[in-house]
Amino acid sequence: MFPFQNARWIFADTDPTPDLYTDYRQTFSYLSGDAVLYISVDTDYTLYLNGQYVASNQYGDFEHYKIYDTLSLTPFLHEGENTLDLTVYYCGADFQRYKRGVAGVLFEVFVDGETVVASGTHTLSRKNPAYKSGECRIVSRQLGYTFHYDATRENDEGFLPSVEVDKPSRLLPRPTRKLCVCHPKEILQTTKTDTGTLLIDFGEETVGLVTLRFSSPTEQTVTVAYGESLTDGHVRMQIHNRNFFFEYRARAGDNHFTNYMLRLGCRYLEVETEEAIDVEYIGILPQVYPIPSREDVLIEGDVESDIYSICVHTLRLCMMEHYVDTPWREQCLYAFDARNQMLSGYRIFENGNALYARSNLALLSEDRREDGLLSICAPCGTTLAIPSFSLYYIIAMYEYAREVEDFTLAHEYRKKVESILDVFLKQRDAMGLVRAFGEKDKWNFYDWSPYLNGNLYQSSDTQPDLILNTLFLLALDAYEKLYEGEGISPRFCGVAEALRQAIRVAFRTEDGAYTHLPGTKQFTSLGNALAILSHIPTEEEAHALAYRLASGEFSKASISMNIWIYDALIETDTDRYREFILADIRRRYEKMIPSGTVWETEDGDLAFDGAGSLCHGWSAVPIYIYHRLGVARYETETSPPCPCR
Repeated sequence: MFPFQNARWIFADTDPTPDLYTDYRQTFSYLSGDAVLYISVDTDYTLYLNGQYVASNQYGDFEHYKIYDTLSLTPFLHEGENTLDLTVYYCGADFQRYKRGVAGVLFEVFVDGETVVASGTHTLSRKNPAYKSGECRIVSRQLGYTFHYDATRENDEGFLPSVEVDKPSRLLPRPTRKLCVCHPKEILQTTKTDTGTLLIDFGEETVGLVTLRFSSPTEQTVTVAYGESLTDGHVRMQIHNRNFFFEYRARAGDNHFTNYMLRLGCRYLEVETEEAIDVEYIGILPQVYPIPSREDVLIEGDVESDIYSICVHTLRLCMMEHYVDTPWREQCLYAFDARNQMLSGYRIFENGNALYARSNLALLSEDRREDGLLSICAPCGTTLAIPSFSLYYIIAMYEYAREVEDFTLAHEYRKKVESILDVFLKQRDAMGLVRAFGEKDKWNFYDWSPYLNGNLYQSSDTQPDLILNTLFLLALDAYEKLYEGEGISPRFCGVAEALRQAIRVAFRTEDGAYTHLPGTKQFTSLGNALAILSHIPTEEEAHALAYRLASGEFSKASISMNIWIYDALIETDTDRYREFILADIRRRYEKMIPSGTVWETEDGDLAFDGAGSLCHGWSAVPIYIYHRLGVARYETETSPPCPCR
């Protein structure tokens, strides 16, 4: 049984314009046996069989790295004629979590290993009449478009034969499990606001699919906003150029609707209607990646236990087809964010979450830019790159190999790793230091802290800086450890040691601290921590530098980047700095406990002019650090069954 040998890429006979919804219908006969569907689309899909929901959500991918799902249809079939219905969404425009591909649908159904139906021009299709195609109202430049659904336009008309499309793709099976769609999220409370809207509070952050069940006295537009926090008692449906809402045109009478494609990350929904409605349920069907946490973890300290728990909860909410930074605002796979998430995931999830971590790194590895760097996210259709994140990717590749004892991924993508290092080799100056990148599509971002946030979409100074050079040094060290058994390429031999000496000469000041830029007094905690971890100071110097780090002498790092500060202190003198680290985590994270999740920065939702995320995977640092310090330890070596199974 070889998937898609009899199937053809097809699309409805309509122009594949951005923000487009189309439907596909195929009937087939069934007597008995095991039925399996293989399917791949651009961009997303919802599958129904005989009117029952079966599955949704295409894995994020590239044209050259196209993923297909394998779905069991047997529970949904009956003897005789069966009808397969697909609603397919085509984004059709580049965003940070989507790279525009050719619109297409490909599927094939097997029963006991034999093809019974496959996509082709005989497959009936149409433009979906209820979804408002082409509206192109963005949620954010990362996430893509929101939607507008008109239930009054639902009908069963207009199906015509499909057209075949040319979509050359390398097809691969989904590398991770499908997400579980769970029972409706319990609502903590529902209240009427001062403006007459309905405010729904789940009591905690939730991630999933919006579902509406209500009765309306008349046709009317229902607007639903979603968010993580409230301002003056209301959800902020628009923040700058972001739009956190969707519109639903209700029919008179009963309305039942679920959007199985756009996931919402929120604590609150706010529902605005033209006339009062009788609500049965308006809420979220949570989507959960089906992997159990280790529940045999013992935590030293009540506050530490609470912090550990909200970190685990945040990691779970930030697991979709791949790790995402925040489920509310972006839903993107960033190399640095994912690196932090993986380090914690290795310690809390069954089998170290190895399959999931591997798939994240593979997807990042499949990114292709002409300049050799990784795009800012994967998959990504925009031109923006954060050069330092390409170095975090190499570091994460080594950490994966070390943590799960699997060097095969690094072997598979060795050329990718080396091509990235080559970019930085070519970026060196006469002293051998890596210069910052000056182009407008290169964001020299290191942290949300003084001196380090870079200039977005602006030309930059190409002066070498401490953090880019220490990260390059750590990436070179990771490369050598990854491939020491296979032989290191001659062009990288000796580069690390020469760079280590050049960094010391250029950035070390007379008092032993390391400045961000030569000749300045821009002393950062992140830069000095990376200097320690790069083994630039002598052992004696490292102890002195660590003391100054702990004393707060340098500009502080954000909570996500503190992973490097804590690691540097642990590497220097664990016993001396253990209580300092625990107290620092407690001071920064204790205020987050009531929210149930960890925040993007310590400023919470006030950050970034009111767009700060209250659920951000890159901040789940305490899990990793608690295990390093022995605050978290395992009672047994067994794991409980996944509650989603």
